[in-house]
Amino acid sequence: MSSRDTVVKNLFWRLGERFGAKMVQFIVQIVLAKMLAPKLMGTIGLILVFIEVLQIFIESGLGNALIQKKDADDLDFSSVFYFNCLICGLAYLLMFFSAPFISDFYNKPELTPIIRVMSLVLVVSGMKNVQQAYVSRNMMFKRFFFATLIGTIVAAVVGITMAYTGFGLWAIVAQNLVNVTIDTMILWLTVKWRPKRCFSFKRLKYLYSYGWKLFASSLMEVIYLKLRNLIIGKRYSDESLAFYTYGEYFPQFITSILNSSLDSVLLPSMAKVQDSRESVKNMTRRSIKIGTFLMMPFMVGIMVCAAPVVRIVLTEDWLPVVPYLRILCISYAFMPIHTANLNAIKAIGRSDTYLKLEIIKKFVDFASILATMFISVKAMVYGVLVSSIISQVINAWPNKKLLNYSYLEQVVDMIPQIVASAIMGGVICLINFIDMNYILMLAIQVPLGVVVYILCSKFMHIDSYEYLMDTLKSLLNRKKDKKI
Repeated sequence: MSSRDTVVKNLFWRLGERFGAKMVQFIVQIVLAKMLAPKLMGTIGLILVFIEVLQIFIESGLGNALIQKKDADDLDFSSVFYFNCLICGLAYLLMFFSAPFISDFYNKPELTPIIRVMSLVLVVSGMKNVQQAYVSRNMMFKRFFFATLIGTIVAAVVGITMAYTGFGLWAIVAQNLVNVTIDTMILWLTVKWRPKRCFSFKRLKYLYSYGWKLFASSLMEVIYLKLRNLIIGKRYSDESLAFYTYGEYFPQFITSILNSSLDSVLLPSMAKVQDSRESVKNMTRRSIKIGTFLMMPFMVGIMVCAAPVVRIVLTEDWLPVVPYLRILCISYAFMPIHTANLNAIKAIGRSDTYLKLEIIKKFVDFASILATMFISVKAMVYGVLVSSIISQVINAWPNKKLLNYSYLEQVVDMIPQIVASAIMGGVICLINFIDMNYILMLAIQVPLGVVVYILCSKFMHIDSYEYLMDTLKSLLNRKKDKKI
């Protein structure tokens, strides 16, 4: 099998795993949003902020270091595993003893036991980090598909059942715990790697010399992304936080499927050819084109259909979500350019450059927060958009020198996909002016949008469309030959 087919095959497995898991999670979130009030959904969002920050400490960038290191062996993997176990325990103890203080800060004493139980996900998820790195390094993404999907489905049943029977916030707590526990168990059963009785501070130090920069970058990224949640929850209200969270959730749902798939497949693929800058450049260009080809129409479609989608999926009570949703769709539409550029920088071992970029971007991000936090939640959302646009230029800037691939060239590569998406958006937007049932409106807009976008892609001879079609035909023909 060619290297192109290998990458695309693993990308499809990863996309399938992400799509299946996210779709189930999406349905669960919608069902829970209808069963629970916006105030309760905002409350659980506050807890998740602290847990997500600590999960960055557990990973510490060492997973990416294991993937990037060419000659990583059992001693490397085992050293990282035991180190992760130690950090998991410390992170849980920190959350356990901090729970009363977090509850007092937000004047919600009922949060203390919820935080302590919810934080158990830190211990469980830490047990699978090295397994995930092993799967990614060896391009075994089929394992991810089954582990994630089974865990997500079982957790969905548990969460919805508990919410229906009146458990409130505890339904979300149970859903998260069951999900990560089953996911971890299946990975341990299906992946052959096991930690050996060996440990090396020297190896850990070497891996950390690469990984700490990614850790610092990820920590800044998560703190920045969640800082708005903390500010909205404290300064405004739980309802405002819920509206902001769900305004972000819809575009993030689509983006996370494609972005995490590209991210997990591209880094090991690029790392294998890191000595050839031309090969890394070609992979970066291809991922920007394909990522934009897939992401842009989704974001434009959600922007155009925002009001009927919210009415149907969440009910009229959630209509304040619509303006946030439309603004954030613009920001998330260009996520592939961030992912591709940063993966290229990581793959060639320039974690120092990666960290410098994150520091610069965070100055921009914090400036936007300070400039908008006292105005309104909507102003803060516009701040996200402005920061995202500036970050595109910052992330692409080093690759002008490292790969001879400038930001201007990258924008030119995205233009055909942007034009096709704009035409599609214009066509389906006309349906909004017709007075009809919202379900019927969406039933017309979605297939019409798909047809218009495909026709535009064929008429404009968009490179990514032809590339994906050729690759699919190649994979299907290979399967037919095997059967024969």
